[in-house]
Amino acid sequence: MKPSTIRRWSFVHTWTSLVCTLFLLMLAVTGLPLIFHHELEHLLGEAPELREMAPDTPHLGLQQLVEAAERHRPGEVVQYIGFEKDEPNGVVTITAASAGTEPNSSHTFMLDARTGEPVAMPAANGGVLMFILRLHVDLFAGLPGKLLLAFMGLLFVAAILSGVVLYSPFMRRLKFAEVRHARSTRTRWLDLHNLIGIVTLTWAMAVGVTGVISACADLLISAWRQDALAALVEPYRNAPPLTERAPADRVLAIAADALPGMQADFIAFPGTRFSSEHHYTVFMVGGSHLTAHLWTPVLIDARTLAVTAVAQRPWYMDALAMSQPLHFGDYGGRPMQILWAVLDLLTIVLLGSGLYLWWARQRRGADKGIEREATA
Repeated sequence: MKPSTIRRWSFVHTWTSLVCTLFLLMLAVTGLPLIFHHELEHLLGEAPELREMAPDTPHLGLQQLVEAAERHRPGEVVQYIGFEKDEPNGVVTITAASAGTEPNSSHTFMLDARTGEPVAMPAANGGVLMFILRLHVDLFAGLPGKLLLAFMGLLFVAAILSGVVLYSPFMRRLKFAEVRHARSTRTRWLDLHNLIGIVTLTWAMAVGVTGVISACADLLISAWRQDALAALVEPYRNAPPLTERAPADRVLAIAADALPGMQADFIAFPGTRFSSEHHYTVFMVGGSHLTAHLWTPVLIDARTLAVTAVAQRPWYMDALAMSQPLHFGDYGGRPMQILWAVLDLLTIVLLGSGLYLWWARQRRGADKGIEREATA
C-alpha cells in the first residue's frame, strides 16, 4: 500500500473514531448492565413477583384481563398485552391515555393471569435500569437522539473498516498479537489497541450494525405502517370509526388457527402503532432461537373477529426484530451474556486507548514544534 493511501485511511480512521468515541464510551458503559438486565431487575427488586398459587389454577379470559387492566388504570386504555416465556402466569400490559399515545408516555405493569391482580414492574416505568436504557437508546431526546446515535454507529463502522485496512500493512512488520514491551508506553498501547481491535472485530461490527438498525426503529415501524400495513387495511380506508369491538377472548385462538405451530408474542389493540384503527393484531413467533424473534402479524377484524390478513414480513422488519436481541446478546443464554460483557469491556479499553494514542501523538507533535523553535 502506498504511503499516501495509508495517510488517507489513517485520516479517516482517526477522525471517524474521534467524533464518535465519547458517544461510544457512553454506549459501552450503559450497555454493560443492560446485558444483564433480567438479573439486575431481580437484584434491585424491580422484577414483578407473582404470588404462589396451585399449579392448576385456571387463567382468566383475555377480555377479563383487559377489563382488570383498565380498572387498575382508570381513564386509560390497553395498548398492548405481551406474553413472557419465563412467567406463564403473567401477562405484560401497557396502557395509556389513548391507543395512539407514544411509548414513553405509556405505563407498563404485569397482570396475574389467574386473578387479574396488577403487579408493578418498576424497571419498565422508571428507576435505575430505565434511566440507563433511555440514555443508551435515545439520550432522552426521542427520535433526534436515536438518529444522532445511529449516525455515531455509522462512524463507528467506518472506523472499524478503516482500522482493518490499516492493520494489514502494520502487521507485516510484527507477529500476530505481538506487543513490544521493550518499546515506549505509546508503542505498547498501540500494539494493544491493534490487538484488541482485531480480536473484537466481528463482535464490534455486529453490535455497531445492529445498533444502527435498532436506533432507526421508529423510522422502520413508520415505513411498515405506511407500506405493508396500509396495503393490508386498504379495504377499511373509508370505513366509519370503530365504536364497538368484540371481546378479545377468542383472539389468541383465532391467531393460532391461522398460523398452526406458532405462538403469540404480543397483541396490539386497535389504534396503536402496531395495528390499525379496526384490528386486533396478534404478532406470532416460532419456537426456535431464531424464529422466536421474527414476528408474523395476524390481523383480526375487531368487530367481527374475522382474520383479514396474515402479513408477510418486510425484510427491514426482520432485520429490526433480529438486531435487537443480537445487540444485547439475548440469543444464547448466560454464556453469550458473559461473552458479550467481556467484549464490551475490551471495547471500552479499545476506545480509551484510541483517545490516549491520539493525545500522545498530538503531544509529541507539540513537543517537536517547541524543540524546532528553541533551536531556530
